Amino acid sequence: MDTFLKEGRWSQALEQIKLWARLNSPWVIHFNSGSCNGCDIEILATLTPYYDVERFGIKLRGSPRHADVLICTGPVTRQARDRLRRIYEQMPDPKFVIAVGSCALSGGVFDGCYNVVGPIDAVIPVDVYVPGCPPRPEAIIDGVVQLLGKLQQGARP
Repeated sequence: MDTFLKEGRWSQALEQIKLWARLNSPWVIHFNSGSCNGCDIEILATLTPYYDVERFGIKLRGSPRHADVLICTGPVTRQARDRLRRIYEQMPDPKFVIAVGSCALSGGVFDGCYNVVGPIDAVIPVDVYVPGCPPRPEAIIDGVVQLLGKLQQGARP
């Protein structure tokens, strides 16, 4: 036991357990930063039994303090900018962000409006982008799987 602790295997084993848990049960929180709700409907569709994202261990949480992944939709409005930052900061490390929909990626049809700051990555760092207006549930699931695949390879997306 002493050699196990001295050689640092304990910390390696702990990190492997954390990675296993992170890969097999990502908990997500959804934030709409000002979209038309098209992407929100598609995100909710991924939670239905037809698409069943819970088979990947993905679970929607209501609190950012319990979430690993932040799924954002819509362009960031001036009103939502501070809320989005606060939610991101409340999430425990390591935290990941998935931007869903054309508006979240570039501002979409709302780009240039007086109350729109811009895309999600203008406010917080984004790890995975899911394009579409609105993207299909399969594309959203693929974005989450891409994130998990990159985590499994040991690289931050």
